[in-house]
Amino acid sequence: MRQDTAISITGLGIVSSIGNDTASVLDSLKRRVSGIAPIKYLQTRHSDLLVGEVQLSDDQMKAALGLAEDTLISRTSLMGAIALRAAMQEAGIQKFANKRVAFINGTTVGGMDLTEKYFTAIKDDDALLQRIPQGNECGNSSIEIAKLAGLEGAEICTISTACSSALNAIILGAEMLKNDEVDIVVAGGAEGLSKFHLNGFNTLMILDKEQCKPFDRDRAGLNLGEAAAYLVLEKDAENALAYVSGYANRCDAFHQTASSENGEGAFLAMRDALAMAGLRPDEIQYVNAHGTGTGNNDMSESQALKRIFGENLPAISSTKSFTGHTTSASGSVESLISILAMQNDFLPANLAWRNTSEGLICPSLGEDNVKIDNVICNSFGFGGNDSSLVLTKTPRTSQDNDQPCFDSVIVAEEVVDSLEQLKALREYISPMESRRMGKLMKAAHLASFRALKAAGIEKPDAIVTATARGMLEHSLQFLEDIEQNNEELLKPTLFMQSTHNTLSSAIAIRTKAQGYNITYSQGNKSFEWALRDAQRLISTGKAASVLVGFFDESTELFSDFAARAGNEIPPFLYAKALVLTRK
Repeated sequence: MRQDTAISITGLGIVSSIGNDTASVLDSLKRRVSGIAPIKYLQTRHSDLLVGEVQLSDDQMKAALGLAEDTLISRTSLMGAIALRAAMQEAGIQKFANKRVAFINGTTVGGMDLTEKYFTAIKDDDALLQRIPQGNECGNSSIEIAKLAGLEGAEICTISTACSSALNAIILGAEMLKNDEVDIVVAGGAEGLSKFHLNGFNTLMILDKEQCKPFDRDRAGLNLGEAAAYLVLEKDAENALAYVSGYANRCDAFHQTASSENGEGAFLAMRDALAMAGLRPDEIQYVNAHGTGTGNNDMSESQALKRIFGENLPAISSTKSFTGHTTSASGSVESLISILAMQNDFLPANLAWRNTSEGLICPSLGEDNVKIDNVICNSFGFGGNDSSLVLTKTPRTSQDNDQPCFDSVIVAEEVVDSLEQLKALREYISPMESRRMGKLMKAAHLASFRALKAAGIEKPDAIVTATARGMLEHSLQFLEDIEQNNEELLKPTLFMQSTHNTLSSAIAIRTKAQGYNITYSQGNKSFEWALRDAQRLISTGKAASVLVGFFDESTELFSDFAARAGNEIPPFLYAKALVLTRK
C-alpha cells in the first residue's frame, strides 16, 4: 500500500558551467552570467562550437576527490562524485547510516569520453583495455560515482532516457519512497561532454554557433553543456528545501528526434503532474521549460504550454542559455535551479531572447522579488520521452495515494535470439523499413510485437525496457566513423540509434503508446529493475498492461575487447519481451 507522505528535498549538489556549488550557481543566475563559451577541455576539431563546460580540468577534479593524476576515470564520474558528495553533505551524511538508500542516476554517455580517447589504443593495448569502461555501459559510471562519493551499501540504478534521464530518476526515487521501498534516495544525473555526442548532435544540424536563444524568432539550435546535479529525497523530513508534489512521464510516440506539432507528449506529462499535485494551472507561478533553442522543440513546447495554461501563461524561461543543454543531467540541473528560484524569490532569465514570433511563448527576461510557491520543470528526451515535475515550497498531499494493490501476472513472453528469426519481422514491418534498422532493433520489435499479439493487446499502457549496452553495434560504428573520418561526414542514423532508449521509444511510436516509457541500464541488473518497475505500475494502478523488454547484443569487435580483458562474451543477439497485466 502506498504511503500518504510528502517527498521532501533535503540536499542539493551541482557542478555546472555556471558554478560548482549551489552558492556560485545562484550568484550566476542572479547576475545573469552565462557559462556558454568556446571549448576549453574537450579535444575536438569542432572548436568553433560554443558549449557549457564545467570550468575544472579532470586533474583539478581528481585532486578534489583525492585521486592520483594518473587515475583513468571519466569526466562524467568525476563531476557526478563531486555533486553527489555535496548533496549528501547538505542533507547530513549521518542520515545515511543504517538506512535503506538508493542512488538513481541518469546518464547516456557514461564513460564514453575515456572510451573514445583510447579507442585506437585499446585495439593494441590489453593493459589499457582492462582499465577503462567498455561498451558504453552507463551503469558502470553510476557505480563509480557512488563509490567515489562514499555512498556505500546503496542500491544503484541507472536510467537512460536521453535528455529526460535525470528527471525520470527523480520520479523513480519518489515512487520508491512512496511505496516504502527505501528510506532515502539520491537522484539526478551526470553527463560529461564527449566527441561522441557533440558530433552526434552536430550530424542532426541542431547546434548553434552562437549562444542559444530559446523561444526566439531567430533561434538556430542548442549549445551542448555538461553537468552533474543531485537531489536528496526523504519522506516527511524536517527543514525541507522544497517538495516533490507531482510528476509524470509520457511518450509523444511521434518521432525519434522531433516533437509533435501540438506537443501532445509534453501536454500529457504536464497535465498528469498537475493532477497528482492537486494544483490548477493558475496556481503555477513559474515553468522551467525544456527550451532547447531548436526550431521544433520550442514551437512544440510552446503549443503544449498554451494548451495547459490557455491565455494566462505563468512566467516561463529556459535556463539552457545559462548552462547549455546538459542532456541527461538537465532535469536535475533545472530542478535545482527552480528550487533556488523558489528559495530566493526570483525568476531566472531566458538569456539572449530578443524577438517574438507567432506560436511561440514570450519567455521571462528575469525578475527579482517574485514570490514563487509552485513550479513545473520540464525535460524531454529523444523518442518523445517527456517528463514533468511539480516542485512546491510547502508539502501537498499527493492525489494518487491509497490506490488499490493489484497483483501482476505475465500473460505472454517471447524471445528472439538468432538472425534466422528476424525474417519473421516482415509480418509486422515492410522490408524497406526494416532495412534501416540494426539487428537489435529488429529483434526488439519482433519479440515485442509477438508478445503483444499473444497477449491480445495492441497498445500497452506502459513500456519498460532493460538494456546493459543499448544498440552496441551502432555505437561502435559511430565511434569508428569519428576515428576514421576525423569527425567529418558522419552518419546521423548511427547516432540516433545509439541512445539506449531508442528501442523503447521506437516500439512506442509503432504502437502509438503514449503512456509511461522508461529504459534501465544497470548491467546485469537492468532487467531486475525493469521488472520491478513494471510490477509497481500494476500494483499501484498506474497501468493495467505493461510491455517489458530486455534487449542486448555483443558484436565481434566488442567480444574481442572483452576476451582480451579476461571476460568471455561471444557475439550474441538477445531480445525478450513480456506482457504484464493485472491478475
